[in-house]
Formats: sequence, C-alpha cells, structure tokens
Amino acid sequence: MSTPPAYRGRFAPSPTGPLHFGSLIAALASFCDARANGGEWRLRIEDVDAPRSREGASEDIIAALTAYGFEWDEAVERQSERLSLYQNALDHLRTIGIAYPCGCTRKDLESAPLGAAGERIYPGTCRAGLARGREARAWRVKVDGGTIGFSDRLQGWQEQDLARDVGDFIVKRADGLFAYQLAVVVDDAEQQITQVVRGADLLASTARQIWLQRKLGLATPSYLHHAVAIDARGEKLSKQTGAAALPRDPLPALLRAWQFLDQPAAPSLPTSVAGFWTWAISAWNPRALPPVAMLPAPDLGRVIAV
Repeated sequence: MSTPPAYRGRFAPSPTGPLHFGSLIAALASFCDARANGGEWRLRIEDVDAPRSREGASEDIIAALTAYGFEWDEAVERQSERLSLYQNALDHLRTIGIAYPCGCTRKDLESAPLGAAGERIYPGTCRAGLARGREARAWRVKVDGGTIGFSDRLQGWQEQDLARDVGDFIVKRADGLFAYQLAVVVDDAEQQITQVVRGADLLASTARQIWLQRKLGLATPSYLHHAVAIDARGEKLSKQTGAAALPRDPLPALLRAWQFLDQPAAPSLPTSVAGFWTWAISAWNPRALPPVAMLPAPDLGRVIAV
C-alpha cells in the first residue's frame, strides 16, 4: 500500500449551478495552499443532494475550473457514486447505539431555540423512541455532553458544546438523502484528506464533523476557514442568492480573488493564466488571509491595477 502524501487537499463544489466568485475564492485558496506545500489537490462533486443538482452543472464546473487553470490529482469523485459508503457509516453509528430514527417535522421544531449558528437546537423529542403514532422520517445521532475543540489555522482556537448549541443532529434526511455532515466526513476520510481549506460559513459545522470522525474512528484533518464573499444585501454569494457565473476571461477574476484574500501584490501584472499560477503558488501566504468571516465581493468588471 502506497504512503499518502503529507498534504492532500480538496475542493468540493455542489452542482446546483455554475461556479461564481465565492466558489473561485474557495478553489483558489485550497489549490494554492496545497500546491505551495507540495501537496495533492482533489476535486469532488458534492451531488448527494440530487433534487438540488442541475443537469449539466457538473460538466460546467469542470470546464470552468479547467479554463481557469486548475489542475487536480486523480479522477473526479462524485458523492452520488458513494452512497454505499455513507450507508456503511450510518450502520456503524446504529450498531454502537448512537443513531436513532426521528419523526419530527420542521413545524414540530418551530418553537425550539436557535443556536449560535442560527439553527434550531433539537430538543431530543425522539431520543428515547418514537411517540405512539409517529413514523420515522430522518435519522439523528445522540451527541454527548462536553466541548469539541480544535485549532483552526486562521481563526484560532474554536470550541462548541454540541449538546447545548446544536442538539442531536441529522445524518440521514427525511427525503432519504444522506446529510452533508455525514457525507463530507466519510469522503474526507476515504480520500485521505489531510487539510481542509474552505469558507468560514462552514466553521460552525466543523465540531459536528470532528465528533462524527471520532465516533467512526476516522482521522481528523487540519482546518482553515477563510472569509467568504457577500453581496450588497449582506448575503453570502451563492447560487441560491443569484450570484453571477464566473466571467469567461479568467485572469481578471483570478486577480480579484487573490486581492480579496489579501495576498501579496505582484511586482508586475501576470499576463496569462499560467503566469498567474506560477507566481501565485510561490507567493501564497496563508498568514496574510483576512481573519474575518465575511467581506464584500469586488466588482469583477473593474480594471485590475497593481
């Protein structure tokens, strides 16, 4: 069996639409961090949420990344081809007695308090078993008391008490689809990911993922959560909020993403995508990343200046 590299990173977009500037920030940060450390970079299409996936979006994402000069190691992975792995993980959680069926609806939880991440804290309604007349809808896991702590490479020490701040969380949804929290943990472990570089909007999910890693006996990667771009309304750039697709001319957008991440200015403006990557990988400095969670997105139509 071959020894995995000391650094293995990944980029994992969802095929719900074309890549946008927020996607580019995440791809650029994870790619530069991997290549600057002599590591591998994997591409994973997170299409486990089939109803939200758009036909042809995966191919469009791959084409856009190629046009922007990204190069990944090994074949593209797709969550839709890994459902048996997620089921095996759920079966293990059931075997050790911490996964249970839940019959609660969204309406049932409307009065539950909101946690720090803005999600409803599950009150444990079905923890001891389904009430008479209730049918199982989703699967949840029983979280322990105590704090999950980890050191984020950019955000510093983070702590979360899952029982207090989240409650028992879903690992398989009422529509029969596996939840993101379970799928991403299984994927990162199976792909031997050692470094996760992603947006700060996912910082609140990390404690749940570490908790699952521990229960499943999986390794915990290192995490770095960088700033995400927001629009004029203060909303995170996303396909759901109508973020524009990346422009066809890659170089100005790459330079805007580089500036957004507060990376060193080039002594002279790169004139090609290949030239940008040669310089960017050598100049990448994660210590210079803005530690805030959100920043306004730049105008991609403006002229780049150095």
